[in-house]
Amino acid sequence: MKKIILILCAVVFVFNAFPQDITGQWNGVLKVQTMHLRIVFHITKNDSSYTATMDSPDQGARGIPVTTTSFENPKLKLEVKNAGIEYAGELKDKIIEGTFKQGGLTIPLNLTRDTATQTSLKGPQEPAPPYPYYTEEVSFPNTGANITLAGTLTLPKKEGNYPAVILITGSGPQSRDEEVMGHKPFLVIADYLTRNGIAVLRYDDRGVAHSTGDFKTATSADFATDVESAIAYLKGRKEINRNEIGLIGHSEGGLIASMVAARSKDVHFMVLLAGTGLRGDQVLLLQQELMAKASGVPAASIQKGKAINAKVFQMVEDATKSDSLKATLTDYFRQVVSDSSSGISIPKGMTADQLISLETNQITSPWMEYFIKYDPAVALRKVKCPVLAVDGEKDVQVAAKENLAAIKDALEKGGNKNVVIKTYPNLNHLFQECTTGLPSEYATIEQTFSPVVLDDITKWIQQQVK
Repeated sequence: MKKIILILCAVVFVFNAFPQDITGQWNGVLKVQTMHLRIVFHITKNDSSYTATMDSPDQGARGIPVTTTSFENPKLKLEVKNAGIEYAGELKDKIIEGTFKQGGLTIPLNLTRDTATQTSLKGPQEPAPPYPYYTEEVSFPNTGANITLAGTLTLPKKEGNYPAVILITGSGPQSRDEEVMGHKPFLVIADYLTRNGIAVLRYDDRGVAHSTGDFKTATSADFATDVESAIAYLKGRKEINRNEIGLIGHSEGGLIASMVAARSKDVHFMVLLAGTGLRGDQVLLLQQELMAKASGVPAASIQKGKAINAKVFQMVEDATKSDSLKATLTDYFRQVVSDSSSGISIPKGMTADQLISLETNQITSPWMEYFIKYDPAVALRKVKCPVLAVDGEKDVQVAAKENLAAIKDALEKGGNKNVVIKTYPNLNHLFQECTTGLPSEYATIEQTFSPVVLDDITKWIQQQVK
């Protein structure tokens, strides 16, 4: 989910002063089991202080702000408290030798001036060409938004007439494969379904990779029009059975799928993968609590944090204009930051005003304002097509129990009787077999997507298109 999926490329690193020879570009590769993830730091000097940014090239993330550290020549120490990350290294001539710690794991990470190359080993589920099916690079317009979306269409065979699904990514700027932490879940899903007789269309989010448009200004409602454009495109393909087009949405993609299915008779079935059934503010508060508990945060601190965020979300709900909301949030954040009992600390290298501005801008972004206020139950009550809603029991981003119950309740209130709800033990938000469910595990798990869930989804779809 947008601003929710806490992947390595989204964390804030903190830097302090470095000697002159520490400036420039430093490159390294995190090697976890079969997963290799490149990390790049760009360090520059401003008068007597230093600033830096971080790139995670394999996840398409660049220019991530970096804030504080300690460097006592030759020892470098980095800590990212909110993500449970620690890095300790020692500068030795042209190499920083060190270790990266997160989620109970300790991983060697050496940084050099040399450009790191992509040496990732494909997981056992990631398919490689030549594929035993037809693949085509496609593009289609969203005329209402004046943009063009680019994607991949896979067909069991080049000729024929097949049922089809459209894959809808979770939040944040995502490519057609929904790549995260070295994994490509949508590639794996598309491959499995196509091998089993189902055509699949997956596409880059607007403004991402080969798709045009502006991602930053879009909301879930805007992304829903992209899905509707994808449906219109498939209806014009002779290889697609226009009466058997379904949607598979992951996380926010499930919310978007419900929007579209509620108002379109062209949606024959819908699969929600860790989709939300609760209003956005409730989803975020549950997420905050689950992730904090799994990270070992004391109960008292969890409750303080929830109380602060609950008040922020209520301000968003009550606001009538964005400008007035910014002013209200700015005043509130000033009170919180100045209150020593709030538990909020200002990161080193950042002023209170900078922190307040950062938080205010995030909350008042078009996407976040919309998500906080949006209740998916309204659309779910209007969905009449068959629905399969699944989640992992250890999902700490979209609480499985509460959201699946809300999805079921809304569908039943709308009179939809063709509904299957299922929770899978020991699976996380990405449907990987896991230990804690925390995002810090994602890159350390070899599996991309549970084969059991893949098989269940495929068999369920096949039943809907008999």
